[in-house]
Order: sequence, then C-alpha cells, then structure tokens
Amino acid sequence: MAHLFEPFSSGKVTFRNRIVVSPMCQYSSNNGYANDWHLIHLTSRAIGGAGLVFTEAAAIEPIGRISPADLGIWSDSHIEFLAKITSSIHQFGAASGIQLAHAGRKASTAKPSEGGRAVDESQNGWQTVSCSAIAFDSHSPVPKALSLEEIGQITTAFVQATRRALEAGFQLIELHAAHGYLLHQFLSPLANQRQDEYGGSFENRTRLLRETVEAVRAVLPESYPLWVRISATDWAEGGWDIEQSVALCDKLKSLGVDLIDCSSGGIISGVQIPVGAGYQTAFAERIRREAQIATGAVGMITAPEQADHVIRTGAADVVLLARELLRNPYWPQHAAQRLGREIPRPEQYDRAWR
Repeated sequence: MAHLFEPFSSGKVTFRNRIVVSPMCQYSSNNGYANDWHLIHLTSRAIGGAGLVFTEAAAIEPIGRISPADLGIWSDSHIEFLAKITSSIHQFGAASGIQLAHAGRKASTAKPSEGGRAVDESQNGWQTVSCSAIAFDSHSPVPKALSLEEIGQITTAFVQATRRALEAGFQLIELHAAHGYLLHQFLSPLANQRQDEYGGSFENRTRLLRETVEAVRAVLPESYPLWVRISATDWAEGGWDIEQSVALCDKLKSLGVDLIDCSSGGIISGVQIPVGAGYQTAFAERIRREAQIATGAVGMITAPEQADHVIRTGAADVVLLARELLRNPYWPQHAAQRLGREIPRPEQYDRAWR
C-alpha cells in the first residue's frame, strides 16, 4: 500500500512524498508582483519537507484578482521574481506548482484583515465580470456578463499565464475551478443562467473549463502535469453536485488532466457546510474510484495519522494541507517522526531532531 511518505509521480514530476502545500492567498502583492514575503514563505515550506509547494492563486488578468493585494501572472514583468521563487523551492527538494485563477464576480474585495467586502474604484477596485449578471450576495455588486468574445479572451489569458509560468520554472499548473470563482461560476446553475452555448445544459456549462483545459494542455510539454481544483458540490439544492463532478472529471481525464484537487462550496453565501476533520475526503475517494483519475484530498486534514490514512486507504493520491502548514511549516518533519519514518532534513537543523 502507498503511504504518506512514498514518492508520487504526476506527469514527468516525482514528488518526494504526498504532502502538498495547498494554494493559500497571502494578500501581500502590489500590482500582482511577488516579493520577499512570498519567497520566504514558500521556501520555508520546501525546507519543512513538503513534496509539492503551490503558490497562492495567481490572477491571469488584473480584474481576476480576489483583492488588489493578490498575486498575478498577467504580465511578463511578473516572471522574474517568480523564477527566483521556483529556483529556491527546487533547491530545497520540493516541486513547484502555480494555481492559475480568475475570481470573476468574487473579485474586487478588500483583504480579509480589512473586512473582505467588495471595494469600488475609489478603493482600488474595479468592475467585476461573470457568466451572468448575478451578484454573489446582497453585499456584492452585479457583475458584467461576459460576451462570447470576452469568454474567448479568458481562455487566451489562461494560456498566456501558462506560458509565463513555464518561463518562470514552475513544474506543475493547476487551474482553479472551485470556490465560486469564474470557472466554477460557469459550472454551477446557481451562477450561470446563460441562454447560449455556455449555459443551460451540463455540456454547455462545462464548455469553458473544457476549452481552457484543452488550450492550456496544448501549450504544455506532453509530460507536464496539469491539475484542476473543483468544488465537488455547492452544498445547495439546484447547484453543482458530486454526480456532475464525476462526469466532468471523466471528461477532463480524456483531455489530459492528471489530477483533480477536490474541494467544495463557495458559489453562494449563507450555505451550511458540515465542516469537520477530512469533510471533503469522500469526494476525492468517489471521483478517484468512479472517474478513474488521480485525486487530492483537502480540507481540515491536520493529524499525521489522518493524512496517512487517506493515502493508505486509497481515498486520494495526495493530501493538500493549508492552515496546518501556516501554523507549522515543518509539519512534514513532525509527521514523519510520529509515523516512524526517516526523511531528509537540512543538516543545519539536524541536531534538533536527534
């Protein structure tokens, strides 16, 4: 049986273990640029022993940012510092990944530390866009519905961002189609009420994601891993659900996606989600079994034994940790110790583990 510290290969890339640093917004960028905070934050997780280190969601265009302080990759000028980060991650034994994203109608908000509400142009905000002119909630502005031409431009922006990510040295691309952001907005009937080829039926609602996957896959080297994060369910009646997720993932596999990162929720506010330890792992297990594609489990995975159990039982191929790795960048080292595994560590720290 596989276990948490067994290597895992996705495409051409082999990770030293199955612990992944989940994409986590840092709200620390100016005009999308990475800086020393991102360099130190991400390198620390590589030194800590993770197998794969993801950046936070990187916006493919300025209006795709969740907040004005988000990371971006819409300009060639973003590449130079991102390349410094990938080099550092690789130096300390981890693989590097970047999550490409567009926030759609959930863009143009203040940082969580500043309240997280929608901001207007006087506060460095902007007009948001979506599949349909439907606001996220009563506190959010109505987005502009994208035209067919503008939808095509979104796919082009994902492709251009992918090219920049390759130039910056990232070894893995993940497309963010979860948490109520733009690609998820097209998937869910709760946000998508279009009457054209991008709305209505399952085939139409999944069209933008499928077209984007095809376009991105076409510019990636053949063995370069491509992952997609989805919300497996909206947790709401009439919304996107696990049955549609399984059907989508079967299609994505045929289009060259290597792994599905299984999250949930985010499309509308006020939904009661049964949050608890490993509450999304069952989605990863079902998609892995029924769509026959590799999956990642994420959400309230905190204990080493819990993470190892996910892998040993075949519920998922990797585990993605978020807040636990904010609390403790060296969680992989502690987990190995708890599970009786020996893993490499920096010789500068070795005396602390004897």
